[in-house]
Amino acid sequence: MGAVICDVSFQPRCKYEETLRPRLLHLQLSWPDARTVRGFQRRLVTEDLAVAMKFNHAQKVATAHAITDLLAAHGVDTREDLHTWLDRQANRAALRTVKGVGPKSIDYIGNLVGRSHVAVDVHLRAFAVDAGVPDLPYDQLRAVYEEAAALLGHDKGALEHAVWRHRSKAP
Repeated sequence: MGAVICDVSFQPRCKYEETLRPRLLHLQLSWPDARTVRGFQRRLVTEDLAVAMKFNHAQKVATAHAITDLLAAHGVDTREDLHTWLDRQANRAALRTVKGVGPKSIDYIGNLVGRSHVAVDVHLRAFAVDAGVPDLPYDQLRAVYEEAAALLGHDKGALEHAVWRHRSKAP
């Protein structure tokens, strides 16, 4: 869960494959007890997350701490807990109260725990513009991708990931 929380907290405006992914893998190896929210929260009390992630960005560190505290306060401890917890709109709204967490972050964290969402980012926006789709608000563009996935018979999260990999030039 520590890696999930750090992934959603640190990934905005970051070269994922080059910068973030190796740091998340390192965190998982060096903080094995952070597989749960409680374990991650205990680590955050005694260790500096910016140092552990080799990522000195105060707001992103603060976002990770705030998400951790929110999830712990709601009794969310495992990936399975978070997967289920995200079913309730009130819980998704609670996440939105964390500075740095918007609708894309909520869709993205859902994907990280096995849900299938379209998390619209700059790559998906650029792909849509190239395809002739006008600049739309987040919810409307997400709906366009979801409808395209349904029409093509694809999983919406898989379509989102394929477009992201293509536009980000990820290996």
